[in-house]
Amino acid sequence: MTTTPPGSGSLAEDIVRGVGGPENIESLTHCATRLRFQLHDGDKVDRSFLDALSGVMGTVPQSGDRFQVVIGGAVASVFSSIMNLPSMADGGTPRAKTDAEIKAEIRAKGKGRFSFIDNFFEYLSDSFRPLLGVLLGASLIIAIASMLDAFGVIDFHAEVKPATWVFVDAMWRSVLHFLPIMVAYNAAKKLNVDGWLGAAIMAALMTPDFAGMLKPENKIPGVEYVTNDTLGTTSAVAHVFGLPMQLNDYSGQVFVPLLMVPLLALLYRGLQKIFPENVQLVFVPFLSMLVMIPVTAFVIGPLGVWLGSGIGVGLAWLNGHAPIVFAILIPLLYPFLVPLGLHWPLNALMLANINSLGYDFIQGPMGTWNFACFGATAGVLLLSLRHREKEMRQTATGALAAGLLGGISEPSLYGIHLRFKRIYPRMLAGCLVGGVTIGLLGGVNTSAFAFTSLLTIPVFDPMITYIISITVAFVVALLAVYFSDYLSKEERAEANARRDAEEAAARGIVSAPAERATVGATAVGAGAAGRGAASVLAPEASATHAAASTPVPAGDIEIQAPVAGRVVALEDVSDPVFSSKALGEGVGIEPANGRVVAPVAGELISVAGTGHAFGIRTDDGVEVLIHIGIDTVQMNGRGFDVAVQPGQRVSVGDLLATVDLDAVREAGYATVILMTVTNTAQFAAVEPLTGSDVAAGETVVVVRR
Repeated sequence: MTTTPPGSGSLAEDIVRGVGGPENIESLTHCATRLRFQLHDGDKVDRSFLDALSGVMGTVPQSGDRFQVVIGGAVASVFSSIMNLPSMADGGTPRAKTDAEIKAEIRAKGKGRFSFIDNFFEYLSDSFRPLLGVLLGASLIIAIASMLDAFGVIDFHAEVKPATWVFVDAMWRSVLHFLPIMVAYNAAKKLNVDGWLGAAIMAALMTPDFAGMLKPENKIPGVEYVTNDTLGTTSAVAHVFGLPMQLNDYSGQVFVPLLMVPLLALLYRGLQKIFPENVQLVFVPFLSMLVMIPVTAFVIGPLGVWLGSGIGVGLAWLNGHAPIVFAILIPLLYPFLVPLGLHWPLNALMLANINSLGYDFIQGPMGTWNFACFGATAGVLLLSLRHREKEMRQTATGALAAGLLGGISEPSLYGIHLRFKRIYPRMLAGCLVGGVTIGLLGGVNTSAFAFTSLLTIPVFDPMITYIISITVAFVVALLAVYFSDYLSKEERAEANARRDAEEAAARGIVSAPAERATVGATAVGAGAAGRGAASVLAPEASATHAAASTPVPAGDIEIQAPVAGRVVALEDVSDPVFSSKALGEGVGIEPANGRVVAPVAGELISVAGTGHAFGIRTDDGVEVLIHIGIDTVQMNGRGFDVAVQPGQRVSVGDLLATVDLDAVREAGYATVILMTVTNTAQFAAVEPLTGSDVAAGETVVVVRR
C-alpha cells in the first residue's frame, strides 16, 4: 500500500502510485470518463488512496486484474499526463509469462468465476466506446437539423434536398453509414488483431460497386431481383463463382462486424502460428482477407442482418403491444448498467433498430433515466448552494452541464450519486415516474442515434410526449433529493459544523492554533504538577486536582467528561477530520469503561442510528458532538446499546449509551471518544483541559463567551 499522502505529487503521479507503480501497469487506455488499467497484480491497488485524490471521482475494480479510475471530462489530459511521465515511457511494463501462466490463461481468461461474461461485455464496450465522441457529434448535428425542420427552415425528411443540406446530411450520415467499419476496427484492436484488417474486410461489403449490385437499374449480370408486392421490398441475390450470395445494404449494421471479428481473430492467430515471423506481414493479412471477405459476404453478413432485423422486429412488436414494459424497464435498468459498462449492448440494439426499422423506441425511455439522473444532480446542486458547500457546488455544476448539454451521465454518477447511498433510491423514483409517464402517453420514437440532452429534444417524436416525460423525471428526482437531502441528519450536522469551522477560520474568527495550544499547555502543565504533588492519589482524585488547578471564571460554560479515562488533545487522535478541528475544538478521551453519559444539559438534536454519535444543544447555545470511536459507524450498531432518542432533554450525567469496548477493539477500530464544540466559531474561546485522567462528570472543556 502507498505511504505518501494523497496530493503530494501531480495527479498523474499519484494515480500511477495508487495502482501499484509503473511496474504494475501492463497497459493503459481511456474512454470518455475513465482510465482503464490492465495491471499485473490487482491486489497492489490502494483504492482508499486513489479515492482521496481530488481529481478522482471514483474507482471500479474488475476481474482479470483490470481496474478503472473515474476522472470525468478531463480524462484525456490526465491520460496524456500519465503517458508522458518518464516512468511510463514504454506505455507500461509487459512481462514475459511463464509456461504455467500461459496454460492458466488458456484455461481461464480471468480470475472471476464468470469472467467470460465480463470479457464479452468488455468486447462489446471497447468496440463502441472509442466512437463516443463522433457519435455525440453526429447526434448534435442531427439535433440542429431537426430543430431547423421544426421551425420550417428545411424539410429534414425530404427525399430531394438542395446541395447545401445534402452536404449537412453527409456530416452526420458519415458516422452512421460507415459505423460497421469503425466498429470492425475497434473490435479487431480489442482482440489483438490488426485493426485495419478488420476495417478492410468490412469495407469490402460497402464499396460503391458492391452496394451498386442492390440497384436493379444497374442491370449487373449475374444478379437476380425478387420483388415482394405485399411488402413493397426488393431482394437481390448475386451468383458469385456459381454460388448464391444474398445481397444487403451493410451501412449502419453493427452485428455483422461484431460477429465477423472473433472468427477473424481465430484465423489470424492460426496463420501467425503457421508462417514464420519474417513473412507474416505479407501472408497473414493476404490470406485473412482471402478467407474472411467471402465468409462475411456469404454467411456472416446475411446472418448479422437477419439477427439485427429479427431482434428489432421482435422488440418493436413487444413495444407496439406493451410499450409500458420498455417505458418502465429501460429507465430502471440503466442506472445499474451504466456504472458497470453494460449499457453498450442496448446502444447496439438502438443502432440496429434505426438501420432495420428506420426508427428506435429505446432511446425515449432511456432519456427519462438520464434526466432523472440530472435532476438528482440538480437537487444536490441546490443543497450545496443552500448549505454553502463550495466543493460539491463545483462538482454538481460541472456534472449538470455535462448532462444537460451533452447527455453524459458518468460525471453525475461517479462524482456524486455513487458516493452517497441516499441518492439512488430518490433518483430511481424519478426514473419510475418518468418511465410510467412516457408509457402511458404511448411511447416515443426517434430516427436518429442521439445522446439524450436538452439539445437533442427535437429528434424525438412526439416531441411533446418526450418533453413531458423527461421533465417529470427531472423534477421528481430533484425534489426527492432536495427535500430529503443526500446526507443523513447526523452527516448533515457534521458537514455543516465542518463548514462553519472552515468559514470561521477563513475569516480569522477562531482562536489561532498557537493560542489554543498555549491554553492547552497551561492546563496540561497544571495537571502534571498536581499529579507530581499527589502521586499516591487515585486517578479520580488526581484528575480532580488537575481540573481544580485551572480556575473557571464566572459566566463561562463547563463541559464535563462523557466517560472516565485519559484526556488527550484532538491533535493526537488518528481521525484527520477531528484532529484538524474541522468539527470544532474539543478533546479526546481514551475510555476506562463503556458507560457514556451526557457532558452537558440540553436537547439531543441528533442520535446516530448506529449509536456511535450524539449531538446536544445546551440552553446557552453550545452545540456539543460526542463521537464514540473512529470509523465505528461501520459496525452498524453492533456493541452499542443506546439509551436515548432524538429530541429528548438530558441532564449532565444521564446515560447516553453503553458500549462494548472489547467488541470495538475486536472489530479493529479505535475506542477513543471524541467530544467537540461544533459551533466553536460563535464563542470567544474554547479551551480543552488535556493530559490528565478524569472521571465522568469532571470538567474537560471550558467555553468562554
